[in-house]
Amino acid sequence: MKNNVLIPVVDLNKHLPGSNAIEGFSIGRSAYWPSVQQPHRHTGFTITLLLSGQVTQYIDFEKYTVTAPAVILLAPDQVHQHGEERAAHEAVFIHFDKDFLLAESQGMLNCWACVFYKRAIPVKEAQMQELVNFAGLILKEYGNIRPLRESIVRNLLNALIMACARLPQHNVAYMQLVDTAQNRMVRQFNELSDQHFRDKTQVANYADMMHVTPGHLNDTIKATVGKTAKQVIDEKRIMEAKRLLFWGELSVKEIAWQLNFEDDAYFNRFFKKHTGQTPVMFQRSIREKYN
Repeated sequence: MKNNVLIPVVDLNKHLPGSNAIEGFSIGRSAYWPSVQQPHRHTGFTITLLLSGQVTQYIDFEKYTVTAPAVILLAPDQVHQHGEERAAHEAVFIHFDKDFLLAESQGMLNCWACVFYKRAIPVKEAQMQELVNFAGLILKEYGNIRPLRESIVRNLLNALIMACARLPQHNVAYMQLVDTAQNRMVRQFNELSDQHFRDKTQVANYADMMHVTPGHLNDTIKATVGKTAKQVIDEKRIMEAKRLLFWGELSVKEIAWQLNFEDDAYFNRFFKKHTGQTPVMFQRSIREKYN
């Protein structure tokens, strides 16, 4: 099975030493992590509240110059790199694994993970203050060893995520879809395809894991998302190919193998069909844009 370790995967929970650690969760108030400067992914979700100053982030293949007050949201697998600026800035960082929220996720947004695909969001002072208030409560609870501490931190984190969902650029109505069997199927498919798109590339693979027919799965995804299940899988393969072409040092042939293509010629045709460029053309143009 192929994996994503070609680009370093960083567990930010290990960057906050201390006796108050909670498994799968960390929070801190500081400048950017000085020991993580190379392109990398995170093991979980990250919320950065930029309180003051300005920072540069490269997220996948986009450069973001972010000025406080702002929120930076990162989902697992997104490749990013901190800019080299050393200007004074202050931020609150929250990092958590998906499993950390599962125990207390009842009543949360139906699609809370959708919040993390908006990346950098400028906010008003009043909006930032609301988020900082939640973060302050989390910091206070995190810093004390008391009964029910983890449960309270989880619920406060839930509230912070829902507050982020109210920010501009988010489709709250979509996130609050009724929790039907159809929507649960869509969520399960998204989770499975996030995990397996590198080595399981056919709709039938996921239908087998979900104990439904490929036709039913495809119809459900198309009716809810507006795309076929195969389109969703292919989009994830293309996104990963772009990440490896931009950030990595692999040849086109090696990337084709990582993404389970029969050979590099098929990968070239697939990539050009979806992007209008060959892999080499894309790599050259995107690197010229930022270098």
